[in-house]
Amino acid sequence: MPLTMNAAAGDRQHSGGALRYSLPPCSSPGGPCVSERDLLMIPGPVEFDPEVMRALGARTLSHLDPVFIATFGRALQRLREVCLAPSAQPFIVAGTGTLAMELAVANLVEPGDRALVVNTGHFSDRMALILARHGAEVTQVRPPLGEAPRPQEVEQALAQGAYRVMTVTHVDTSTGVRAPAEPLVRAAHRHGVLSVVDGVCATAGETFHQDAWGADVYLTGSQKALGVPPGLALLTVSPKALSAWRARKHPVRSFYADWAEWLPIMEAYEAGKPAYFATPAVNLITALEVSLGQILREGMEPRFARHRRMARAFRAAWRALGLRPLPTTEAATANTLSALYYPEGVDSSVVGRVRGEGVVLAGGLHPELKTRYFRVGHMNLVGPGEVLATVGAVERALGAAGHRVQPGGAVSAAQAALLEPVPAAD
Repeated sequence: MPLTMNAAAGDRQHSGGALRYSLPPCSSPGGPCVSERDLLMIPGPVEFDPEVMRALGARTLSHLDPVFIATFGRALQRLREVCLAPSAQPFIVAGTGTLAMELAVANLVEPGDRALVVNTGHFSDRMALILARHGAEVTQVRPPLGEAPRPQEVEQALAQGAYRVMTVTHVDTSTGVRAPAEPLVRAAHRHGVLSVVDGVCATAGETFHQDAWGADVYLTGSQKALGVPPGLALLTVSPKALSAWRARKHPVRSFYADWAEWLPIMEAYEAGKPAYFATPAVNLITALEVSLGQILREGMEPRFARHRRMARAFRAAWRALGLRPLPTTEAATANTLSALYYPEGVDSSVVGRVRGEGVVLAGGLHPELKTRYFRVGHMNLVGPGEVLATVGAVERALGAAGHRVQPGGAVSAAQAALLEPVPAAD
């Protein structure tokens, strides 16, 4: 059965509900308040494991303490293993997923370089803005909203220009569209173009083999399928990308994002030695080391399969409810979140109704249609209990909003999908 937790006492208990945390009382009478029974099912931040939260709340050590140095070194090595990138150089820096994007761009792009952006949503738009800010001439392959990019179209674009980098958003959090990362990365490799894959909403939830596929940079943030509260920017960088960086003609424009400042720090910590550039996020890194260890104990392929299985159950439920996904095909649909149009006659107030049922969902994010859809995150710890609790809450909320539902139909559809064999790799 799913777990509950009393965060203050550190208790893990079985209950009939989904994973929960006890929260402090509301800060002011009559002010906004979060119920300790709310289940967080947005596409990040997500629900976190109690052991990770205990590590986060432990006494803060000096960043030069031998215990923390060893912890940081293990976190770096484990990040390699999670990204299936044994040859890569890992970076763990205090910041967000957007900083991870800038850490890639600032070091690999010089003014006048050409960059190809494979665009699947809002965060692909953001990558294009970051590239332009660093002086790149940006070309975009932009399929219709909701569609995955076609590898042959990207291959044609790569053949038509001398690009320095190609960027791909593995899963765009704004649309729930999953790009076919492997053929796109391999196409870039064939054309001698550096590939940068934004894995913020995919890392440790969607199948990705960095070394085997030849991806040059895989970047992410801590707060989604990696299972750590927000605040860490993470990258794994191939030897080829490091060589390209070392061959730059101009200095990196950003001080904080310059690999020249961070690489000696990462190398030192992994070698068990103290080093300093900027104070690392000690408690977040301690929590990360715990979470990465949990991920590796589950195993990467079993973890990817679990995310596929939970996503399949959600999709069965959405079909039973008559909800239309924003992604236009099953192949384009992420396993880490669902993006769903509101049915006719239902508006964004249904998200509040679901909140009243004890489950927190996210509204739309893409600027072209943000009021027309909502999003459900299903990554990191999500299992059958969380699936069924969420589906039941959505079913009840839609019924209360006037949408025609078959009572229990969506829950039954999800349960039936959960009882089927684990789906094969995408």
